[in-house]
Order: sequence, then structure tokens, then C-alpha cells
Amino acid sequence: MPIELKMPALSPTMEEGTLARWLVKEGDIVKSGDLLAEIETDKATMEFEAVDEGTISKIVVPAGAEGVKVGAVIALIQGEEEAETAPKAKANAPEADAKAEAPAPKKEPEVTTRANAQAPVAASTSVASGDRIKASPLARRLASAQGVDLASVTGSGPSGRIVKADVEGLSGTAPRAAAAPAPIPAAAPATQTTPATAAGDIPSETIKLSGMRKTIARRLTESMQQSPHIYLTVDILLDPLLKLRGELNAALGKRGVKLSVNDLLIKALAVALMEVPDCNVSFAGDTLIKYQRADISVAVAIPGGLITPIVTAADTKSMATIATEVKDLAQRAKDGKLAPNEYQGGTASISNMGMFGIKHFTAVINPPQAMIMAVGAGERRPYVVNDELTVATVMSATGSFDHRAIDGAVGAQLMAAFKRLVENPLGMLA
Repeated sequence: MPIELKMPALSPTMEEGTLARWLVKEGDIVKSGDLLAEIETDKATMEFEAVDEGTISKIVVPAGAEGVKVGAVIALIQGEEEAETAPKAKANAPEADAKAEAPAPKKEPEVTTRANAQAPVAASTSVASGDRIKASPLARRLASAQGVDLASVTGSGPSGRIVKADVEGLSGTAPRAAAAPAPIPAAAPATQTTPATAAGDIPSETIKLSGMRKTIARRLTESMQQSPHIYLTVDILLDPLLKLRGELNAALGKRGVKLSVNDLLIKALAVALMEVPDCNVSFAGDTLIKYQRADISVAVAIPGGLITPIVTAADTKSMATIATEVKDLAQRAKDGKLAPNEYQGGTASISNMGMFGIKHFTAVINPPQAMIMAVGAGERRPYVVNDELTVATVMSATGSFDHRAIDGAVGAQLMAAFKRLVENPLGMLA
């Protein structure tokens, strides 16, 4: 029987996808690790690789097809063994018929299917006889680049073969408990419009929602419905941080590194979470997960929506490292090139709308995280410094907290720590 290639679930929240482009055609011979197609998910445009060897016998779903359900058959592969044995079986059929005295009970054929790229295979193993590790070439290259020991990886491909998704899920770091996907895709398909008229004959058009906007709508609605939000706002003197930023940029200029205010705020939030660990948590039904490091999800606007790439262990990284990582993550987010582990998870988020001149706003929590920091623009205001009224650069920051996991007093401790670190930024460098 032919091997069925099925639409994979390329992210935990994916229910359907768009088969953007086939990279092979019928009759092509493929081997494990070859790229077969590009698939647009609710997260990004991702490449789909082969885990079986054989010949593409039929493409079931054409390029450009939208709304292809996870698990739907998209192509058929004729395996190498099948191609070799089929003609022999056909040639020997008359002889077999002549020898047969009575019809034997019909045996149900076994169908080999291409497993979901992320679905676990029960009781599977990644090590074949003789301790030879079964892995696709692409998975081996990724493991080598990321320092992942393939012997410790459980394969999700046929017969326990290790595939690309298995290695990407590890990324050379210890897994985080309850690391759920960040909600936003990295690229939006072009919108489709249909001429229409609204009530009162107002000229209008109907715009089909992209996978990105559908995911935004669903996730944010769930967050507001399921997470009781509490909002805490503080005004923060920004001049000391601006002064430190100028001095650091002067020193880092020869290295080609330029710090933004947001880079320093990411560090401040990460350090504050370590000082107030009761805010570095996730609510998980009848349990509370407390994280041992601060992975900060940074809101990045991209065409058609938003994505939140993650600066892992931001509490331990230097300002220069954070600045370099954020710049790289933001660019690859806009290009739709982020790997799933780079935007799934995170322990808390930060959203900065100061560059748009927004003075104050509240942000929606990104589940399963329990808090997000909303940062407004720094502006010159009358402000009391050392018991004297003066004009200073002041910024408003508002923390949104999941009240199921974080009490108001604990949230207030985090806001106080964040304010102190920004106003005394040398404390972040210690």
C-alpha cells in the first residue's frame, strides 16, 4: 500500500493550514530529510520534510489549497520496497493461483502513514538494532548545530525515526513546564476582499480573516474571559536610565551594538521577576507553576498582526546580548523565519507602545503567562525629585496580572521592583 503523507500539526494550536507550495512533483524520488512543501500555519510559513523514502505517486492536495485539516492526506508515496516487489508479485500471480486449492482468508492490508510531525508515537524508540540512531539527515544537522544528543531524543516519525520537529522542540535547553504556544503567527497571507454594502448603503468591503487574525481573536477572547485581570500602574523617572543608555552606547559603538530603551526595560522586568518570583508563574488549574528563570516575550508588530519572540534567561544576559538578540528576533519575525521554540513559551511579556506616542495603556495577558508589562512613552512632566518640584522625563508602566495566580499585593511588589531598577539602572548590571 502507498504511504500517506498527512497534513502535519506544525504547532500545538494548529487545526488547519494552507498548502502554500509544493517543492516536489509527481514522479519525483524523495528520501528522508528532503523538503516536500511549504505550509502556512496559524503561526508561520514552515517547511515540511519527508521521513520516508520512495516516489511521489500522487499529489492529493494542490498548491494554494486553504483550510486543509490536520491529518488530511495531502500526497501519496510509493515506497522503494513496494516498487521492487509489486512487479514480481504480479508475474508470479498465475502460478500462485494454480497451486491454490481453496481461497485463503483475506488479510487486511497494512497501511503505513506519515505520522504527524509533532504527534508522539506510542512506545516508539529512536535507537535501532546495534544502537544505530534512526534520524532524518535534516534532524542530524540540526542536532549537531544545536548541541543536542540524539540518543536522548524520542522520535515522532515512523518506527521512532527522529525528525526535524523533535530536535527543534529541545533547542539544546531544558524544557519549560507548561510552555504553551505564543499566540501569534509570523506571517499573514494576503487578505481577500469581496465588494459589499453595509446598512444604509455605505460603501464597504468584506475582508477574509487570515490565520493570524483568527488566532489573535480566539486567544485574546479566551484570555479576557478566563483570566481575571488586575491592573497596576506606576510612574517612573526615566532620566537615569536614559543617561546610562547614552554611556553604554558610547562604549558599545565600536562593537556595532546600539541599545534601545526597550532593551533595558526587558532586562529590568527580568531582574524584577527574579526578585519577586511569585510573579514569575503560570496558573495551571489546580497547580501553580513557578519558573526558575525569566524568559521575556517581546511584542513585535508585523504586517497583519503581532508576534512575541522570546528572550530566554534575560535575567542573566548582558544588555548587549539582549539588544543583539531582540534585533535578530524582530527581523526574523517580520520575515516569518522564527522557529516554534523562539515564540512559544515565555514566562512573562512586555509591550512597549512609547514609539507611537502612547502615554498609557493596558495589555491583555498572553496565556499561560500570568503577567504582561505595558510601557508608555517617556515625556517631560512636572515631577517631584528629592522633595523638589522639577521637570523630568517620566514614563507610565502598567502591569496586567492574572488574579488567579498573583494577588494584588504581590503584583505591587513587582511594580515597585521594576520602578526601582529603572530609576537606579546600575542595579541591573550588578
